[in-house]
Amino acid sequence: MRQFIFLVTLTFLFFIPLLCYSEDYIVGEGDVLKITVYEHADLETTARVSGDGVINFPLIGNVEIAGMNIGQISEKISGLLADGYIVDPQVAVFIEEFRSKRTVVMGEVESPGLYVLHGQTTFVELLSKAGGLTRDAGDEAVIKRRIGSEENEENGEYTITINLKHLIKDGDISLDVPIMDGDNIYISKAGVFYATGEVKRPDAYNHEEGLTVVKALTMAGGFTEKAAPGRVKIMRKRNGEEEILEKVKMDEPVLPEDVIIVPESFF
Repeated sequence: MRQFIFLVTLTFLFFIPLLCYSEDYIVGEGDVLKITVYEHADLETTARVSGDGVINFPLIGNVEIAGMNIGQISEKISGLLADGYIVDPQVAVFIEEFRSKRTVVMGEVESPGLYVLHGQTTFVELLSKAGGLTRDAGDEAVIKRRIGSEENEENGEYTITINLKHLIKDGDISLDVPIMDGDNIYISKAGVFYATGEVKRPDAYNHEEGLTVVKALTMAGGFTEKAAPGRVKIMRKRNGEEEILEKVKMDEPVLPEDVIIVPESFF
């Protein structure tokens, strides 16, 4: 519940940055535009973009706007009106209704699947629609995006990686990217480590970025009365082979799949 409230609050805070995104949004089939011309109320028009990327506007007829953002559309209509119709026309274009966008969310969310998104949607908003993160979610989300601009043209898609800890826990709103049509989003599962031996709650625990032995042992409830704190070991796999780190320090980094072993004291 607390996570859901945080997501809603974060979504509200991110509304203003989305206004900047709308200026860069490429208008496409199905979008509805509202177009006004200063001091010419009779020219106010609401038009849906056709499959050919065309709208119809008074006086000038069909206007091809495929691949344009709202600023470019405004400039084009202004230029056409200035060509024999209106002196120095001031044209404003607004997106009144966005076409549907589809995206797939997989991995550690409560309701993975296909989502139809109407209008501008950010990553946090989509995460909220998908029910939020599961308890096993890791610290990373990966967005696979088809080429729609200038990035990584050779491969046909590029990858956006989002650090969920920095976004959700630290509130770094710069990571709340707009979701685009056709995005495939995967929320990773957290790595785990194991605490065994003379700890109060031996178990498997979700690994966190920057985890150390002392923090890991705290998550496991700390030492029992029989523990030998000076002889803590870590069993770690490297290249498929196991190695034992003896008498590790409390600030030793813990890696995913590490097994922390707290032996019993001899006394």
